[in-house]
Amino acid sequence: MTGFRSGGPPGHGPGSGYTPRRGAGFSDGGHAPGGRVPGGRADRPDADRRSRPADRPGPPRDNASAPERPRRPTPPWADRRAGPPDRPSAPSAPPWARGGRPPGRHVGPPVRTTWPPARPAGPAPELGPDEELIAGRRPVEEAFAAQRPARRLLVTPQRRQALERIVLHATTLRIPIVEVEGGSLTALAGFDGHQGVAVVVEARRFASLDDLLARSIEHAEPAFVLVLDSLEDPQNVGTLLRSAEAAGVHGVVFPTERQAPLTPAAIKASAGATEHLLLAPVDDLPGALTDLHLRGLRIVGSDAEAALTAREADLRGATAIVVGSEGHGLSPAVRRRCDLFVRIPMRGSIGSLNAAVAGSILLFEALGQRDPGARPATA
Repeated sequence: MTGFRSGGPPGHGPGSGYTPRRGAGFSDGGHAPGGRVPGGRADRPDADRRSRPADRPGPPRDNASAPERPRRPTPPWADRRAGPPDRPSAPSAPPWARGGRPPGRHVGPPVRTTWPPARPAGPAPELGPDEELIAGRRPVEEAFAAQRPARRLLVTPQRRQALERIVLHATTLRIPIVEVEGGSLTALAGFDGHQGVAVVVEARRFASLDDLLARSIEHAEPAFVLVLDSLEDPQNVGTLLRSAEAAGVHGVVFPTERQAPLTPAAIKASAGATEHLLLAPVDDLPGALTDLHLRGLRIVGSDAEAALTAREADLRGATAIVVGSEGHGLSPAVRRRCDLFVRIPMRGSIGSLNAAVAGSILLFEALGQRDPGARPATA
């Protein structure tokens, strides 16, 4: 018959404007689910589909002698999933877990797998007697760079994305990661500038005066030491330690009493410089200065009334630069041990500088003079 498509209703052949229904469960011909009609094309054997008997009416088929259509190409991950031939195949992750793209799924950056599923953060565990806390993103990174023995990493859930690199590094080192509340971490660190991360490390091993001088010999340089005389502000201590490390000092000497402690806030202010410095606490600071003098170091103190400026003084040899406290300057016992006093020239109305600023200026003046191309000083 004409005007009738096999598998479709009469009167809906070519030119009739009929569009076969293509809903779920229907074939292109609009039949019931499965799209099969008894005796239809789906029930014919493959041989009957490929060729038509010569005595059977109907136009010849162009693809009667066409070769069988090749199978769909093997997916690129199939060989990797099977594994080497000498090893039995084992279940593996889907290809998108290794960077592929699943059809119809997320096509953006790979889902991050560094963190465990979210869970309520708890209070920060207390520190042990042989433990020290280093807080802040940069100090934690410097502690890792200095290979400080770490026991656990404390992080706040709100900083997950910003801390991913640190967490991944800690995971690589098999350092336990503990999620803590922000307020709890603030209480443990003693300040709120921790940036949501801290690392608990083994207690710091302090150096001795011998260690400081041995480092100068190792570097084949005149000894260069910073001495802190009873500073009170942890921020100033941290700033001076940062400047000292940048200036290349061989170590820092400070008293064990009447001195701002090396708190997490001071370490944060140092930007992690504490992890690369030799720190030598001493019970008797004037006695330590006498010891350094006997070993050939020139003890240089800062005094606003000094005759020489720091630029005019000779700071090229073995030198210990002493920085006094914020309110009282150098103590009388320390002043008596100084071999030379220098001042920092100023032209403004303010007649003094912050202790950390003044000490940093002296450190970098000494560093500049130690440059082989620097001009000789006068004294």
